[in-house]
Amino acid sequence: MARNRRAPQDVLVRLARHARAAHEMSWRRGMLLDPVAVEILAHRDPSTVLHLRRSRVSSAVVRRIAADSDARIRDAHLDFVRSMIERAVSLPIDDLEEALGRPRALLAADPDPAVRAAVADAWWERPADVHVALLTDAVPAVRAAAVRRGHPSVPMDLQPRCLADPATRAHVARYAQLTPALGMDLAMDPDEEVRQAAARNPALPAEAVARLVADADPGVRGNIAQHRLVDTQTRDRLYAQLTEESKAGSVEAQVALEWNFLEPDWVCEEPPPDRLAYLESPHVVFRRALARSRDLPPEAWQRLDADCDWRVRRYAAMRPDVPPAVLERLVREHGDGGPFRPGMVEHPNFPREVLPTFTDAEDARVRRLALHDTNLPRPLLARLTADPDAHVRRAAAEHPGLDEELLQVLLTDGDADVVANAAASDALPVVWMYRILDGAGL
Repeated sequence: MARNRRAPQDVLVRLARHARAAHEMSWRRGMLLDPVAVEILAHRDPSTVLHLRRSRVSSAVVRRIAADSDARIRDAHLDFVRSMIERAVSLPIDDLEEALGRPRALLAADPDPAVRAAVADAWWERPADVHVALLTDAVPAVRAAAVRRGHPSVPMDLQPRCLADPATRAHVARYAQLTPALGMDLAMDPDEEVRQAAARNPALPAEAVARLVADADPGVRGNIAQHRLVDTQTRDRLYAQLTEESKAGSVEAQVALEWNFLEPDWVCEEPPPDRLAYLESPHVVFRRALARSRDLPPEAWQRLDADCDWRVRRYAAMRPDVPPAVLERLVREHGDGGPFRPGMVEHPNFPREVLPTFTDAEDARVRRLALHDTNLPRPLLARLTADPDAHVRRAAAEHPGLDEELLQVLLTDGDADVVANAAASDALPVVWMYRILDGAGL
């Protein structure tokens, strides 16, 4: 109920007297009113107080926290940020500025190298002079943080220096402009991470590509197999090698084949006739790359829409003019989860009139998608609130069409997350909120 957007102030104040509800409320979106913040502070819990930041509470509450006699409360947010800095955990640059009380330009020159490294990791749009200072910092960890994200990239004049630096070499090897000598130097590096990174570099010279094709490391060969300079016959041989090694029990080869998230983006840059040749590729990663195109002829889209790999079909379905029937079929067969955002149900061409029919699907992932229909008929919504799958019921508890009868069913569900979502529902009557608080003695 601490997440409920319709909860009035007096309900929130009473809720904040409960320790767990107070912690949940500290994450609540928007500003927290002073009486609520005061109740949260009364628990003396630093893990909750650290969320009471300037963007969440009034200046009066900020001053109250700053004047607290207990350093654990007074410095809760600062201590949290410092612990993340010490562990090299990424934080937004705004959080660093707020906690440390100085602008990012000054933090980039902080005496503490851990702070400089945190700024280098978080401040992506830094000025050129700050970027150069971080790239040439005396501490290797700071230099590594300055190149880890790849944004901003290393200026051309500093690339040779960064390639010669063990702290930055592997990161810059992915995109640096390379001479034949530099390319061979990277291809012969004893560190497989450097060679794997070099294999991803589109500017890698042909001599270096030829060397990496014969590399002993499966990860290097998995990357170089996607390089533009590798011919079809060599590519087929590399993938056949990795497949055999994976079957023989090589974890590294299995990772190179199944967990390599690199894709040959250059496929989409090829002229249309050359690009269409990849429709016949036996390597799914090339068909996936092709499916990211947006200017293929209708017969090519038909082939991709019927591909044996669902990810190829999913990439193809992201095009603006995809037929509604293709989207519906994909959703019925595979649901709409995974790393793809926005989902297919959000696609402008998705036939939303079929959403109610998903309530009859055998797959719980598909039944859950019926709840994207905000006007789902009550009988169908009632069926989903009693669905055998808890994930479906959790989603049903967030539906805007709930009435009091259905809400009561969800509030007595055996799954705690279903109950939590129901309590956070906009449909929860305020009078029920008081009843729940009275029952809890709050």
